[in-house]
Amino acid sequence: MKERIYPQAIESVLMPEPYKRQVFTDASEAVQALQFLYERNTRFLRDSFAALAAGGNLNRRYRAFYPEVSVVTNSFTLVDSRQAYGHMPTPGKFSTTITRPDMFESYLIEQLQLIMRNHGVPVEVSESQTPIPLHFAFYEGSHVDGTAAERIKRPIRDLFDVPDLDGTDDQIANGTFEVGPGGPRPLAPFTAQRIDYSLHRMTHYTATEPVHFQNFVLFTNYQFYIDEFVARARALMAEGGGGYEEFVEPGNFVTKAGEDRSADGLAGVRLPQMPAYHLKKPGHGGITMVNIGIGPSNAKTITDHIAVLRPHAWVMLGHCAGLRNTQALGDYVLAHAYVREDHVLDDDLPVWVPIPPLAEIQVALQEAVAEVTGLSGYDLKRIMRTGTVATIDNRNWELRDQRGPVQRLSQSRAIALDMESATIAANGFRFRVPYGTLLCVSDKPLHGELKLPGMATEFYKRQVAQHLTIGIRTMEKLAEMPMESLHSRKLRSFTETAFQ
Repeated sequence: MKERIYPQAIESVLMPEPYKRQVFTDASEAVQALQFLYERNTRFLRDSFAALAAGGNLNRRYRAFYPEVSVVTNSFTLVDSRQAYGHMPTPGKFSTTITRPDMFESYLIEQLQLIMRNHGVPVEVSESQTPIPLHFAFYEGSHVDGTAAERIKRPIRDLFDVPDLDGTDDQIANGTFEVGPGGPRPLAPFTAQRIDYSLHRMTHYTATEPVHFQNFVLFTNYQFYIDEFVARARALMAEGGGGYEEFVEPGNFVTKAGEDRSADGLAGVRLPQMPAYHLKKPGHGGITMVNIGIGPSNAKTITDHIAVLRPHAWVMLGHCAGLRNTQALGDYVLAHAYVREDHVLDDDLPVWVPIPPLAEIQVALQEAVAEVTGLSGYDLKRIMRTGTVATIDNRNWELRDQRGPVQRLSQSRAIALDMESATIAANGFRFRVPYGTLLCVSDKPLHGELKLPGMATEFYKRQVAQHLTIGIRTMEKLAEMPMESLHSRKLRSFTETAFQ
């Protein structure tokens, strides 16, 4: 029997020098301090790992902490009631851990400036008590020698902190977080570790780094839309950009404005589960498009992660089953309500919670349809219907006993059915991201109207181009709006975080 060798006990914990708390009245200076502290602490973990792989001391533990920003208010400050965020609901101490302040620099400066302006108080930067997991000290996309861990003859979790699921939940966003006695209230909807988790998952699912994501996101459930988006984006780049500066494809394949790389293609890139494409503008003001594939599980997964980037809007563009005899193939459906039979969010957002339409998104979508089709007023109703969209988790719902699903669809006044829209809208509601849905009727199963071979190809060629044009125009309209108007107060609960 082989003798088992037990490792020696950990002798000590090695950490960077303690960071002295600092108080700031300037948001930019506070964010610079966050950047310094984050870079120092993550570099310490990376360097320690490299030293251990080269034969360093295996009887020490290495630890560094996330930066933290906090603010204290002592009065019920009256603020502009039109604002959806940027203020604390009650007096007290509020704090949040911070990750990747380099990526979130503009966002953090904006949030802190609003708090300082609305409450007239400074902010404090310090080290938190939340350790940075070793895995998250390496930026997404970093290459780590696979043999390095093998050379460390001790479990990694003995030497470094690793991701802790207790710190990666959505209790704050879900409104179920309970503050401990004397503890600070949350300042932001996501903790640093929750954000890090999503940043790394985004790279995995989309094959592009999170830094490329734009603030206006289109989701689709068909590759036809992606093909059209790619062709347009490459043409835009070849023509000088038209206001966009870069186009990024899976594999972080970058085409800059003025470059014609349409012939290069991505033949050598293995597409991920949900590939993302980014038509970039300065300040993340461009458009990201993601092919989420089919089903509510994918829709929840990707929106769970993109939400940590705090986008300004996301909209679903896809195909649906038309449920009314008066609809025709190619007609548009503008969702103003949802029947949620997707079930993937039932534990996070009960089905009895209404998902309201957001006026800013609805108006932008309708105006874009009118502009692109040339129709308006009463004539617009010939090709677009506003109503309830049902989302279901069973692609073959038609094969059930029709008395059940058809009766429910009729009672809910549903006009269309798909597998993603309600999930995306519900997660937008849950994460305070403005949302909307514009679908295109591609078949009418209740009326026996399905596309015949050959018809499908022609339908997609004709309709996808127009539908995508409407989606892009909608996002451009939303980008022209003041962000404080776009982020609706409808999405805020009784006790909200000050950060958007």
